[in-house]
Amino acid sequence: MIKKDYDLEVRWGKLLNGLKDLIGKKPADLNGVLFLIGVQELGQGLRTFSKEQKQDLIHIGICKVLSLGGFYELDYIDQDGWPHWKLVNKLPHFDILDQEKLLKIHVIEYFEIEFDIEIK
Repeated sequence: MIKKDYDLEVRWGKLLNGLKDLIGKKPADLNGVLFLIGVQELGQGLRTFSKEQKQDLIHIGICKVLSLGGFYELDYIDQDGWPHWKLVNKLPHFDILDQEKLLKIHVIEYFEIEFDIEIK
């Protein structure tokens, strides 16, 4: 494992442990964290969501964190309060592992910016 990848995984582990302390349960994976970000960005609190709404929340989480990299920007918020994003810069063609790394980097950045914490 490259040192850069190792450092990312250490920071990712610290984020997951911090989330466990915050919400009482460690998210199972990247999608779980993206779901939490989606719920946060929706701003309607934690409630029961349908399977389709959960997928939409993960999509909101992805768009929000990738907006930090300049890939997406908020387009509008619909009448139900759900944000809609538009792609403004084409995403690089990555394999699945590199896609996951890109998302993890921006998820960590999201928590550092939105919650004013440093994850080292």
